[in-house]
Amino acid sequence: NPFLPPPASPPPLPSADGRTRHSMRAYSESKQLELATPAHVVFAFDTLVSHLSHNGTAPTPTFQDATTALFVTWNVSPRPGSSQRRLRGCIGILEPRRLHTALRDYALTAALNDRRFAPVSPREVPSLECTVSLLSCFEEAAAWDDWEIGTHGLVIEFTDPATHVRRNATFLPEIAAEHAWSKRDTMRELVRKAGYEGEADASLLGSLRVTRYQSSKCTLTYAQYAACRDEVGEGAPPPLATAVVQA
Repeated sequence: NPFLPPPASPPPLPSADGRTRHSMRAYSESKQLELATPAHVVFAFDTLVSHLSHNGTAPTPTFQDATTALFVTWNVSPRPGSSQRRLRGCIGILEPRRLHTALRDYALTAALNDRRFAPVSPREVPSLECTVSLLSCFEEAAAWDDWEIGTHGLVIEFTDPATHVRRNATFLPEIAAEHAWSKRDTMRELVRKAGYEGEADASLLGSLRVTRYQSSKCTLTYAQYAACRDEVGEGAPPPLATAVVQA
């Protein structure tokens, strides 16, 4: 597992394009797509800002609580004239959790405990954008290719034919489309991310247990986050604006 556990110590965490520690079985049972909104992303930013500025004030969610799976992704916003984002952290959970608690936990975990990266520092925050993805509609696929690019996220589970180790991994719905992968390309990459070093041949593909799911996502840059706070009368982001300059 490439990640440290979050403060609340929920179950082991899958990366959006990485590995998981063990087989995930208790997927979210929601069949209704929970819509991600700016309020969710504002809360994620507020949580990170509060933590980094050490102001001791926990933000209060302004959205309804729910039971859902989710991912939080932090990227460095593209430079002017570029469309390239740089990933700074992405961690989530496929098991159902209460949204208020889970979003608070994973906003921090994705920013601070993704082992692929150094923890986000206060001075970085104005260059960040945050995406909250709410996951639902989990269902077992009839075959390895029984899913649609750009619509479905994927979880694969299988036994490594060489080592007999159980392996699994997940991709969020946007991953295949962003890389212009075919279904076979996607499975090849997903198998590789699960840690399997052999060929993703017909035999292996036929052995996969594939679970597909859907997501709703919302993304805000730091500037958009600050504007959202101003629109609802909350003013500029708390102490972090000063903390970033002084850090």
